[in-house]
Amino acid sequence: MDAIVTAGGIPLPEDPLYSYTQGHSKAMLDVAGKPMIQWVLDALAGAKDVDQIVVIGLTEKSGLSCAKPISYISNQGSMLANVLAGIAKVQEFKPDADYVLLVSSDIPGLKPEMVDWLVETAMETQDDIYYGVVPRAVMESTFPNSKRTYTKLKDIELCGADLNIAHVRLAGEEYLDMWERLIGNRKSPMRQAATVGIGTLVLLATRQITLDDAVKRVCKRIGIKGRAILWGHAEAGMDVDKPHQLEILREFLSQQAASEGAA
Repeated sequence: MDAIVTAGGIPLPEDPLYSYTQGHSKAMLDVAGKPMIQWVLDALAGAKDVDQIVVIGLTEKSGLSCAKPISYISNQGSMLANVLAGIAKVQEFKPDADYVLLVSSDIPGLKPEMVDWLVETAMETQDDIYYGVVPRAVMESTFPNSKRTYTKLKDIELCGADLNIAHVRLAGEEYLDMWERLIGNRKSPMRQAATVGIGTLVLLATRQITLDDAVKRVCKRIGIKGRAILWGHAEAGMDVDKPHQLEILREFLSQQAASEGAA
């Protein structure tokens, strides 16, 4: 399976990370001695189930390295446009591709074995999309001070993972309007629920909907087959949106490196 890494984000002055990036790419922030995205590329390069990698939003001049074939595409202006461009690029060198791995550049805690676990777990079924979720208990056991935003369902509290799998057919024009609205509201579970329907919004607001029911409602509304992947590793959902999360991961990965060096 080929991976698409989205790295087009450049924080604006009002963004909490602007004082760290100063107008430069968020993906290139230093985390424990190397660019944040380099940790992600290293994980993908070490995963046996990943073939090639497409990076969107950076260029060859970024100085990144990868043990597997890597291509670069410029930022297309929106998250959806970037994903579509990435899928088109994958289809250039693999016309018969069925699925792509969608990866954010700001989850530097990712490890090769986690990538392989996701691919192998997802491919046990034939769905259109596999959306990763991290239970609150899992996240807080590893990163108790992460201050993630959690969606509270009837049976579970969770946050989204930044590593997902989608069938290339979802790049079809009939899905674009819905994806634009869902992606645009990805930081607000309530707005996403409203996009799916007022009934889902009410059920979410009153915590009367389970994870399975939520998946069924979203899939029915969009007209796809989907599956939620419950992560047992917090690293998949520990992205860098705020300074304290950046500092947490800097310390976390520095400690890991020190432990591995001492072993």
